[in-house]
Amino acid sequence: MGEYMNHDMVAVPAGSVTLSDRRTERSWAVEVASFRISAVPVTQAWYAEVTGERPSTARGDRLPVEGVSWWDAIRFCNALSVREGLTPAYEVRPGGGEAGWDTSADGYRLPTEAEWEHACRAGSTGPRYGPLDEIAWYRGNADDRVHPVGGRQPNAWGLYDMLGNTWDWCWDLYDAEVYGTYRVLRGGGWSDEHWSCRASVRRRSHPTFRIDDVGFRVARSMPTVMDARPA
Repeated sequence: MGEYMNHDMVAVPAGSVTLSDRRTERSWAVEVASFRISAVPVTQAWYAEVTGERPSTARGDRLPVEGVSWWDAIRFCNALSVREGLTPAYEVRPGGGEAGWDTSADGYRLPTEAEWEHACRAGSTGPRYGPLDEIAWYRGNADDRVHPVGGRQPNAWGLYDMLGNTWDWCWDLYDAEVYGTYRVLRGGGWSDEHWSCRASVRRRSHPTFRIDDVGFRVARSMPTVMDARPA
């Protein structure tokens, strides 16, 4: 795997995805516009290059950054946007308790969970986009540790580690009425059993939560023609 993969963004085609929640036994369809997403999770080298920080428990440039909160991920997205001369996607409000998303911004952001699942599935309909041992680092094969990005087989759209290795923070609130500010996590991690490493599995955590199997990947909206529909 070459170093170029650190910053490689993959174009994901538009489509629709049906999300489901086992806790509430609810499912709902979401239309997803085309967008770009990083081929691999944000690595420790990339995170350090942008922020000057190395928060991870395990150390290695090619390892996914972990031990990062949802807020850390939001700030990284904005810092990366500024670094590349793009419009930051997020407005972090005074006191740091809220973040607003400017959906017209061309800068980096977290994927929504619908975007994440659509990208993970890459046109597949089963629980995974391939045999688990070939596509993911999880409890059954990870030797109780995180692994360098891109070491397993990618999905059909060229995305690596969508399942296993580290969980990915997504933009969305999990269930504001029940869990308040908790945000969605997707994908499963190196210490998870096989049933957590499925395209549909939803996990939640407080946006300040940091642990050694949670990281993130970045997305960008694709330029669109002027939307004529009423707001």
